[in-house]
Amino acid sequence: MSAIIRVADVRKTFAVWRKVGRLRRERVLVEAVAGISFAVAPGETVGYVGPNGAGKSTTIKMITGVLVPTSGRVATCGLDPSRHRVEVARRIGVVFGQRSLLWWDLPLADSFALLRHIYRTSAPAHRARLDECVEHLELAPFLAVPVRQLSLGQRMRGELTAALLHGPELLVLDEPTVGLDVLSKAKVRAFLRERNARDGTTILLTSHDLDDIEHLCDRLLIVDEGRLVHDGSLDDLRERYGDTRTLVVDLIEAGPPIAVAGATVTRVDGPRQWLQFSRSATTAAALVAAVAERYPLRDLSIEEPAIEDIVRRIYTRLPATR
Repeated sequence: MSAIIRVADVRKTFAVWRKVGRLRRERVLVEAVAGISFAVAPGETVGYVGPNGAGKSTTIKMITGVLVPTSGRVATCGLDPSRHRVEVARRIGVVFGQRSLLWWDLPLADSFALLRHIYRTSAPAHRARLDECVEHLELAPFLAVPVRQLSLGQRMRGELTAALLHGPELLVLDEPTVGLDVLSKAKVRAFLRERNARDGTTILLTSHDLDDIEHLCDRLLIVDEGRLVHDGSLDDLRERYGDTRTLVVDLIEAGPPIAVAGATVTRVDGPRQWLQFSRSATTAAALVAAVAERYPLRDLSIEEPAIEDIVRRIYTRLPATR
């Protein structure tokens, strides 16, 4: 099956002016994206993350046709997005934090009605999609409210609805749960998972909330200084960079810290203890056997390293322990 997004050795260079001395300035070329390549298949849910200034937003803008690559090739839905912007816009949905699909002074419902005419969507299809979004994203109480009076969380749910009303093949999301409370985030994530599973909508997600990535994405792309530094599943990321794991032990009774080879107790809370160990030094099975042999147990579990901690390690270039 052909890729819905294909990025091949793409580079993007910007010219900036920097001050030299008191009165002079010089023109300097800055490479925001430095030869990135990847492909996204139809139906995939992909997280695209990186620190500020890593080239993430620049790549997204080239994929959606906002920017033109300096070199390399970008194809979105089989089209060059910079040359076929109108056709690409009809086939993708985009939610950017700094770019709104809604009309600021109009009620939310009027914005949705205008979008039907802009995308030339049939009335029955528009109504069906709108009703579904209103129900799942709980938009009914503020459909008559002008967009400028909505809270950030309410507006983001409106933006997500606006991006879906024309039935896009590809949904590009930039911080889709910003401003939402915990319950609303869970509902948005569940809604997006359902759209992906039922309709096969491809999702490319950028977010600083790595819980979004863990709950929604099967694959993770990490970019830093304009280069792709990781492309794989979350399990691959943990295996490659997350050497440290934690065995959580519930003893029958509280006691002194557990002493077994290959693990260190990092926390004790009554009968519960947390033992940190390196997967390169021992296996979980061997550690569990050693603990069970010497201590009376009620329960135990394994905690994998947090994705946020692993990504932070990559960002700051901390060496991964192997």
